[in-house]
Amino acid sequence: MAYLAFAVALVGALCVLDLLLTVGVIRRLREVTEQLAVAGRTPGAGLPRAAPGHAVSDFTTATEDGEPLTRADLAPQTLVGFFSPTCAPCKELLPDFLDHAAQAPGGRELVLAVVIGTPAEAAPLVRQLAPLARVVVERSDGALSTALRTTAYPTLLLLDAQHTVTASGGTLDSVLRPAAPAAAGAGAR
Repeated sequence: MAYLAFAVALVGALCVLDLLLTVGVIRRLREVTEQLAVAGRTPGAGLPRAAPGHAVSDFTTATEDGEPLTRADLAPQTLVGFFSPTCAPCKELLPDFLDHAAQAPGGRELVLAVVIGTPAEAAPLVRQLAPLARVVVERSDGALSTALRTTAYPTLLLLDAQHTVTASGGTLDSVLRPAAPAAAGAGAR
């Protein structure tokens, strides 16, 4: 009988220990989930995108208007924006992107919007973007995403005449007004 009482006490202690460990794991998962949610509210925070200096790879695709689009069709100072219909930061950035596109000196030829998703998912974004930008709808592993090494949304890129990324970021300010190099500010004390 003493062995049975000991066995029951041991099993009970193991269950309590297991319960405590499970509660600890759940608490830690909640903390990580909250951290990821906060990072998700910051457009493109810490996520991979083409860095300045990256040469755009060759690609072939078509716009929603049915026009073929290749690397050679990208004019100097083209602003490229990657958006996803399921991305909250993309929805926050979209009005600023549309305002910039409406005022872009070269018009829609200097603004390219890439919407990541199925045509049905992308349709509302395409309707908003099409009057002001050339629009391409593709999967996350599509031609433009691959050529511009972009897996984070939103991502904005500015290209030069050599089809090289001159600025990248998750906001218009980070792309259109990139921070001055640290060395330039060091001597201004």
